[in-house]
Amino acid sequence: MRKIEPKKLVLASHNAGKLVEIRQLMEPYGFEITSVGELGLPEPVEDGTSFEENAYTKAVAAAEATGMVALSDDSGLCVDALDGDPGIYTADWAEKEDGSGRDFDLAMQKVEDALHAKGAEKAAARSGYFCAVLCLCWPDGHAEYFRGEAHGTLVWPPRGELGFGYDPVFQPMGHDRTFGQMSSQEKHSWAPGQGDGLSHRARAFAKFAEACLG
Repeated sequence: MRKIEPKKLVLASHNAGKLVEIRQLMEPYGFEITSVGELGLPEPVEDGTSFEENAYTKAVAAAEATGMVALSDDSGLCVDALDGDPGIYTADWAEKEDGSGRDFDLAMQKVEDALHAKGAEKAAARSGYFCAVLCLCWPDGHAEYFRGEAHGTLVWPPRGELGFGYDPVFQPMGHDRTFGQMSSQEKHSWAPGQGDGLSHRARAFAKFAEACLG
């Protein structure tokens, strides 16, 4: 594994929520994190067929544009009763019809409507998982991947105003509250030497930290 020197990374994301989470996760390691959104760089077209392919598309574009080591995150909600949807199209499900941006209240309603259409009313039929794939990419195109998953149940109506995206309808396994009801610290529940964490992103990050930051 290559070393990341100096301790600077560009996050290949325009998502402010992801930037906050990555900065919190990287804080123990003393890294300086900026994002392509903060730098005003455009978003590349994500036309891959997997989380890994889309993560690489974002990371390599950021690395080439900045000359820095780039870290990307491609993540999504995969619902078993919906054959894994929305999956890599998780953000697309939030797109407003008029093209004016994303509305995750709308996206959560779409998931609920799709589950209802499948007759998935009981908790046993509403299983799913969040998946996050981190891609660390150098300007020469070399890349490493780290995948994390958090399994749980889709609930309705949404609960909680914390987190972002689909967090208010996702209740992780072994818990009676949604990600939307958990503080950022509780949701991550990860620090060096403290296991794999709770969220999908924290679990992917734990693998990344062990391989690259330890």
